[in-house]
Amino acid sequence: MSSIRDDYIAPWWTYWLHNFPHVNLNFQPIDNTFSPQDQNYQQSLIFLGCVAAAGLGLNLLCLAIYLSCLCCCRKDEDEESKRPNSCCVTWSAVVAGLISCAAVGVGFYGNSETNDGVYQLTYSLYNANHTLGGVDNLVTNTMGSMESGLKQHLARLDEIFATRGDYVQTLRFMQQMADNVIKQLLGLPDWDTAKVDLAAVADQTAYVEYYRWLTYLLLLILDLVICLAACLGLAKQSRWLLTTMMVFGVLTLILSWASLGVDLATAVGTSDFCVIPDKFIMNQTKDLISSDIVHYYLYCSQTLPNPFQQSLTIFQRSLTTMQIQIQGLLQFAVPLFPTAERDLLGIQHLLNSSEASLHQLTALLDCRGLNKDYLDALIGVCYDGVEGLLYLCLFSILAICAFCAMLCAIPRAWTHIASRERDYDDIDEEDPFNPQARRMTTHNPNHATNVHSFCSYSSSMGSQSSLHPPAAQAGSNAPVSEYMNQSALFGGNQRYENVPLIGRGSPPPSYSPSMRATYLSMTEDQIRHFGNDFQA
Repeated sequence: MSSIRDDYIAPWWTYWLHNFPHVNLNFQPIDNTFSPQDQNYQQSLIFLGCVAAAGLGLNLLCLAIYLSCLCCCRKDEDEESKRPNSCCVTWSAVVAGLISCAAVGVGFYGNSETNDGVYQLTYSLYNANHTLGGVDNLVTNTMGSMESGLKQHLARLDEIFATRGDYVQTLRFMQQMADNVIKQLLGLPDWDTAKVDLAAVADQTAYVEYYRWLTYLLLLILDLVICLAACLGLAKQSRWLLTTMMVFGVLTLILSWASLGVDLATAVGTSDFCVIPDKFIMNQTKDLISSDIVHYYLYCSQTLPNPFQQSLTIFQRSLTTMQIQIQGLLQFAVPLFPTAERDLLGIQHLLNSSEASLHQLTALLDCRGLNKDYLDALIGVCYDGVEGLLYLCLFSILAICAFCAMLCAIPRAWTHIASRERDYDDIDEEDPFNPQARRMTTHNPNHATNVHSFCSYSSSMGSQSSLHPPAAQAGSNAPVSEYMNQSALFGGNQRYENVPLIGRGSPPPSYSPSMRATYLSMTEDQIRHFGNDFQA
């Protein structure tokens, strides 16, 4: 029995996955032959999922250590070096974004390839199911017509030809031919069980594949949304958005490791089947169909004999013999027994229908149809399906790298944002010309009143140099007198110092702390003397 085929060669990646170490949960190596019913083989696939779970735990541990070290190092830093380097955060975000985009692209391609492979598998299963169902219907209908229709016609003709022994003997011979046809049809394998199994497998496979495809599509969209939202949070420097994306990033990291374990286990198991698929099919069908028949359909070689050829030949010869007998009776018996013509024509019509069914049955039982469906299913699973699973594994790895980079960049971005806010808060809040202090005036009405009175008094001093403010007002508005003395000191004339500033709505000029301290230490005579010297 030949077992060499040249119409199917397993791809190289299935051999690579097939050579993966197969270890059960007791860390004992087992055979890598595809046998899903074996408990040890099931444990070897579960072990691959456990390896992915161990990788997830190690990844989370490394992230926790990194975050702990980052917090400890930040506490030990000096006040002058607390501002982190934003360049590192920027490059980490860029790398995470690029890797995430590449992962999403690879994931979409792998998901599509896997779906195409599974669709080709289910299409081939449905097509093979249709072929086997057609064989079963033809056999059932032919046997029914031979057992019931032919038997009724022969019984009535036996009564009509009761006086003619030679005609009755011809009817007995036709009954033997009909029994021979029924015997050959009963010798054919029962395809009904295989047909039902194929339909159930195809329905279950299509159901699982739909939800697998939808789950991965949602996961890809989730990865893309998280990446874009994290980039938006970094651009807007939004703490709550970065915190939310960090939580979702950890969740997606867990999902990526889980998908990696499931995809790897599925790819290894499928590759074990794809390397030696014929052996598994033979073992699964040995209790249902003869091994010669299964071998005939799996390899469909010209050198292999057709296991149905003998039965079909006997079927054909029996029908031909019966048709010859009916033609003789129509020619010689109808003139003597006119009432027998109806039954004879009925038998002739039944034999013609059986011959048409025989031709259809011969075409359906030929190995080329089912072998094509088998090869299409193998190519769909082992080429497109396993290749798509490998791309999905690559997607999971890239997604893990991208989210690790993102989870490392977000805490640094947090530190950077906090440092900027701390540096901004170090500005003197009592300075009325500080932009932050001007924003705080909306929350402090007393402070706003003081500033308003200062502007009003300055305006009056600019327009009426001869008027002097009351003593109480001068005592309550110390910054005003200080500013007016500064104007006299550095401008000489209060009118020309204040009018342009108030007219264009700009604040008075501010001076450095050293200049202000020098001014405050001078007496009024020194100030007046210094002003006169400055004007001269």
